[in-house]
Parts: sequence; structure tokens; C-alpha cells
Amino acid sequence: QVQLVESGGGLVQAGGSLRLSCAASGRAFSTYVVAWFRQAPGKEREFVARISWSGGSTNSADSVKGRFTISRDNAKNTVYLQMHNLTAEDTAVYYCAAGLQLTRSRSGYDYWGQGTQVTVSS
Repeated sequence: QVQLVESGGGLVQAGGSLRLSCAASGRAFSTYVVAWFRQAPGKEREFVARISWSGGSTNSADSVKGRFTISRDNAKNTVYLQMHNLTAEDTAVYYCAAGLQLTRSRSGYDYWGQGTQVTVSS
């Protein structure tokens, strides 16, 4: 079992930055792939970025490439999402998820956090 808790969301002006954190507890977190997803009002939950267990492989959605960076610190059981140059279109609840598959699909992740709200004002 892995428990995930997101933090770092908030209200930011367009063009600003935020860093989200996903703190994990439970067994063998360092063996899990971790991803960030987001869900805007009235829309489906969508993939944002994912990172392999070692941090050596990352992948991100085209909509955030060059602006968002995913990283992890296994010693701290934490995964981060650094977000720059935010726009109103980035407004959503952001979720972190953990699983054993290196995938962009929601179905590949077994554990989910409760989410953290990011609101970008234009």
C-alpha cells in the first residue's frame, strides 16, 4: 500500500510559477512510477507528466513541455512538479498517482492522492 498526499497548490497569476509536492508513505515507494494528472471543471482527468522509479526517465504532455518539470527524491519519498509560465488553461485539481507501469494511462496507476487545487488568474 502507498498513501499519497499532494501539496503546494494555490492561486497564482498568469505567468507565475508553483511547485507541487507529492509525499508518499508506505512500502517501497522508490520502486513505483509516479505521475501527475489534472482535472479541470467539466473535463476528464488528463495526464501531465510521469517519472520512472529511478528518475532516469520522464515524459510529459505536449501542453506542458518546456514549462513543467517532474522530479523525485526517493530519500524523501517525494515527487515534485515544478510549473512555470502558468496560464489559465492550467487551472485544475492536480493529482499524483503511483503504479508499476511506465504509462500515461490512468488505468496504469493503482494509488492516488486527494488532489491539490491550482488556480491561475488571467
